[in-house]
Amino acid sequence: MALRLLATKPNPELVRLPWHLPLEEWGEDVVLPLPRGISRHVVRIVRVGTHACAVKETQEPIARREYELLRDLRRLDLPTVVPQAVVTGRRTRAGEELPSALVTRHLRFSLPYRSLFSHGMRADSLPSIVDALVVLLVRLHLSGFFWGDVSLSNVLFRRSAGEFAAYLVDAETGELRPQLSDGQRRHDLTVATENVFAELLDLQAGGFVGEESDPTEVIEMLSERYDALWAALTRPETFSGGDTGMWKIAEWMESLNDLGFDVDEMDIVSEGPGERVRLQPRVVEAGHHRRELWSLTGLETEEGQARRLLNDMASYGAHFSHDLPREALANRWLTEVYEPLVQMVPREMRGRLEPPEIFHEVLVHRWLLSERAGHEIDFFESAQDYIDTVLTRKPEEAVTTPADDPEALMGGAPPA
Repeated sequence: MALRLLATKPNPELVRLPWHLPLEEWGEDVVLPLPRGISRHVVRIVRVGTHACAVKETQEPIARREYELLRDLRRLDLPTVVPQAVVTGRRTRAGEELPSALVTRHLRFSLPYRSLFSHGMRADSLPSIVDALVVLLVRLHLSGFFWGDVSLSNVLFRRSAGEFAAYLVDAETGELRPQLSDGQRRHDLTVATENVFAELLDLQAGGFVGEESDPTEVIEMLSERYDALWAALTRPETFSGGDTGMWKIAEWMESLNDLGFDVDEMDIVSEGPGERVRLQPRVVEAGHHRRELWSLTGLETEEGQARRLLNDMASYGAHFSHDLPREALANRWLTEVYEPLVQMVPREMRGRLEPPEIFHEVLVHRWLLSERAGHEIDFFESAQDYIDTVLTRKPEEAVTTPADDPEALMGGAPPA
């Protein structure tokens, strides 16, 4: 049987990888020294041309199924790794069969949970990690995805304005359905609490999290926050008729936007003329602030980063004595604030944090400098001090994209 690659975008560099060797024997000429999570399979992160990819050895039916499922999830604009190829027909030089492989694009600026804590993250960041996992699980459930193996190990985390965004890495046990039952959702939540409890014990055993962190409290928080977010996005809301009721509806919609969600479709039932109106969300889409920022600037960011950048844009606009159309304000902010800051980052440091996260950290740094000085410090003066004293000490968190790559420089590609 000949080597065969089923790929979304054929890359000649994939063919050149040493498929005739077991993955465990791939050498430093192709394997990148990047952190990878715990897996039941052999996994390696390798260089494929100018990109990094994760290669997982598994059985052919499993690889094909996960490849197609990840493609379906990407079409739904869900936060998952990008499937690249399924490789079958692998044999050694002696003709012995080797496992098939699933190839996914490595998620830049992401880390598995163990690496976050081994890099010095403190236990008080656990609520942010839990929130990221909860948001991911709710988004998947809203789209009809039954995960089957919810855990921190099956997720990659990216920084998002001091918080985190979670991405699905392993969909091997998942199923995509038109809608999930309450029983299926509760099963996923039960699995999540069991796995996260064990993973927190593992962190404690490794000395990454102190004994003062109680795994029981963390998994209780996970369940409570899941239930609260699910209820906020799916339960019917009833409002009185008239102007007051319309104001309440607008306030309710804004509260969902603050959570990072838009209601794309609703059932609206009037319970009598001038009496009460009942609203039932039917289609809820995540990424409210991401889409808003993208439409104004073309920047692709995480949700928390987008919220922070939009707030800074609004503060910037408040300094003008005349009102500018929002699109004109966004363009001025982009060219006078955001782009000059990004250009200040030395080329050799551009693999340490993605540009929107650097922008967020500069805002935090500016606040600290201003507090210390007792007066407001200039934005770009704060940015230079941040680069000199903070960014220079940060480790590389990603495979460095060529410094002249405009997509890497400006924060990413358009939303899917």
